Amino acid sequence: MKSDAVTTSTRDRLLVVAEQLFAEHGVYAVSNRQVSEAAGQGNNAAVGYHFGTKADLVRAIVNKHSAEIERHRCELVAATEGSTEIRDWVTCLVQATTDHLAASPTPTWFARFSAQLITDPSLRSIVYTEAMVSPSLQKTLVELARCLPDLPVDVRKMRADMVRQLMTHMCAEKERAIAESTEEPGDWTDFTTDLVDAMVGLWLAPVTR
Repeated sequence: MKSDAVTTSTRDRLLVVAEQLFAEHGVYAVSNRQVSEAAGQGNNAAVGYHFGTKADLVRAIVNKHSAEIERHRCELVAATEGSTEIRDWVTCLVQATTDHLAASPTPTWFARFSAQLITDPSLRSIVYTEAMVSPSLQKTLVELARCLPDLPVDVRKMRADMVRQLMTHMCAEKERAIAESTEEPGDWTDFTTDLVDAMVGLWLAPVTR
């Protein structure tokens, strides 16, 4: 029987490799067998043994990053407590993720992995379900809602979708640029400010229909 250390090492390696392959090629374009082989596992059933289904593997990758993102967001929320400024709460949303990416070894894959998930209805639900158990995210969304202007319900929903897509895909493009060495590793500060500016602008844009 394998030791706990070996099992943990194998599991971690599978997570890293799966995240990279999914980020580069898409979740459904990569088989569990390909993940096992790329991770150097002779047993092609290694993914099933350690995680179960592909959805379980995706959930494990999301959860691997969630704890650190939650830690960053908790610090931001504590510093923002009591603010009535939209920008402050949007910053909590964005910077929790960009701080995590900036602090991670380069290249990172999580932003591109997330962008792959958000385009697929079945996988997107995994991301949202796991994210919504975050106390700091719940707090951020409640406080942000209190700061928003009075918008028609359908407009508010559409803008929420727009800012979510903007954040996900722009982080993926930034991560790609860093991985391809067209931008400096860890250079997320100005990007974060620009992204927050854009998201605040979307929320405050006039309604003309």
